[in-house]
Amino acid sequence: MQRRAFLKTGGGVALALSGLGRFAPALADERVRVGLVGTGWYGKSTLFRLLQVAPVEVVSLCDVDSAMLEDAAARVAARQTSKRRPRTYGDYRKMLAERDLDVVLVSTPDHWHALPAIEAMRAGADVYVEKPISVDVAEGQAMVAEARRLGRVVQVNLQRRSTPHLVEARDEIVKAGRLGRVGLVELYSHFPAEWDRNPKELPPPPALDWEMWTGPAPMLPFRAGVHPVGWRMFMAYGNGLLGDLCVHMLDMTHWMLDLGAPKRISSAGTRFYPEAAADITDVQTATFDYGDLQVVWQHRTVGPPPDPNYAWGATFYGEKAVLKASTMRYDFVPNDGGPARGRDALHELDRFPEDRTEEGLEQHAASALRAHLADFLECRRTRQRPRADIEEGYVSTSASILANVAMQVGRTLDWDAAAGRVRGDDEANALLRRPYRAPWIHPAEGVRS
Repeated sequence: MQRRAFLKTGGGVALALSGLGRFAPALADERVRVGLVGTGWYGKSTLFRLLQVAPVEVVSLCDVDSAMLEDAAARVAARQTSKRRPRTYGDYRKMLAERDLDVVLVSTPDHWHALPAIEAMRAGADVYVEKPISVDVAEGQAMVAEARRLGRVVQVNLQRRSTPHLVEARDEIVKAGRLGRVGLVELYSHFPAEWDRNPKELPPPPALDWEMWTGPAPMLPFRAGVHPVGWRMFMAYGNGLLGDLCVHMLDMTHWMLDLGAPKRISSAGTRFYPEAAADITDVQTATFDYGDLQVVWQHRTVGPPPDPNYAWGATFYGEKAVLKASTMRYDFVPNDGGPARGRDALHELDRFPEDRTEEGLEQHAASALRAHLADFLECRRTRQRPRADIEEGYVSTSASILANVAMQVGRTLDWDAAAGRVRGDDEANALLRRPYRAPWIHPAEGVRS
């Protein structure tokens, strides 16, 4: 995009700041003290984008894997302007007890999002937390309540809201009325499964504190590949592909169409390989009913995608046109055969050449992360709610989790968003809060008045 046109889009302050240089003027004089909980793949990706956005000082790092922690500390020292090596901790409670952090990034597995985020708020920090915000609905409700009670700025890493080509699609196509009334949105993931469905039981690696890694989740045997990324194969630690991938596309749909919570949710799915140790669904559909709009999710790990350019994405069917959107690009096709248009993801490799060689970085998402983090820092300064505020994250997270609940009970859920409960369904409501393993206490028991 031409720079002038890009800044005129409705991306707001965050996207404008992202393009203004290495450090935006509004942020250059503020030395924000940062701590990171979870130094794995996306934790480092996010932290290093933050170092590109503003001259923050990374004070503390926390991880239950001491080898991963030491590696991250060395990398941070090499990249931050002060060249100082951050303090390291194996327990987030000890890190937060120092009470010297302005910002805490929470980039742990899903079952560890709620407790560190809430404790960071109580320690005086604003929080940037990974999606989905929680592993159950009640955790998310507690996180929203604590953010509001304490007046904290909490940004959720639902960075589709800050993805430059998707901001353009939202502002210049959807909001401009070029789709007309939208009749259906299809969300999908057609990625073939590449994971080992039967990872072997092994002793935990010497550097890993498996007891602390498990935390409030059920204590299960360690399996090869579960740490640091294979945990997504197990419902004990997350919500399968609904919690991992659907939440992104569902939140993007909420943002593009200004939707609130769905009124009714239904879902059905299967484990294509029921004998496997991995217990997430291989095939699942979910319908989110907003009254005058149906949003349908489908994932399958069997067979190739029908459109290789959109293995994971969303298709908006409007009375005037169709819009396909993904992390990689968008395509707009009018129904009357008029001129189509599209846009690829924004790469800023000339401005940020270190992105070319950074291990594990999703280069197509780096500009979105920078813009999302800049929005967070600007909202810290103004004390406004960020683009993916914790409440927005809760709405999208809870809807995704409720689809799994609907599948589990085998019926459509009538969701009362104001009350945060399923109408007339005690069995479903009992599943809104997972049991915690002692001595950990569910935050729904610990929200302060």
